[in-house]
Amino acid sequence: MMELEQAIATRRTIRRFAQSPVLEGDLRAVADAGRLAASAGNRQPCRFLAISRPELVERMHENVAWLAGMGPPPGAEPVAYMVILADSAANRNYVSDCAAAAENMLLAAHGRGIGSCWIGSVNRDALRDLLGIPAGLEIYAVIALGYPAEQAVAGDAEENAPLTVTRSREGTVRVPKRRLDDILRFERWEG
Repeated sequence: MMELEQAIATRRTIRRFAQSPVLEGDLRAVADAGRLAASAGNRQPCRFLAISRPELVERMHENVAWLAGMGPPPGAEPVAYMVILADSAANRNYVSDCAAAAENMLLAAHGRGIGSCWIGSVNRDALRDLLGIPAGLEIYAVIALGYPAEQAVAGDAEENAPLTVTRSREGTVRVPKRRLDDILRFERWEG
């Protein structure tokens, strides 16, 4: 297992995947990481639906949207998905709880060598029908999963440069991040 800070520093969104299946045990471990996330008032509104059957995975592809120009080409799609659901009766303000669960899940997947992409732009009505999601559970987001078929790296953004994600000719995805000194202050916001 990799160290936590190394996992945080090296986990990047993956949008191109090898076509090797993700094992059920790994999907369970990813969901368990979500289950263990912090939750307001310990209400635990998050539920998880793992999708790995090829015919369902293919239908999932039709109902998620990718960053413009960065989606997987044919033959490099995710091989599994995790749908994050929220029981709004348990906590009407579930967004933070589900976001905490999602981040835990992304890190758990990365620690197992599994690439992931957090997708919020999904056809919720179509997924509700396709997956038999009952009333009372809201679709928060979907996480695409599979073994990486690309490398993504983060680096400090140049001052005043756009924060645009790019792919090099060699296929490396570059993810500019704001420099820490530009976004962190101590005690008072000055300068």
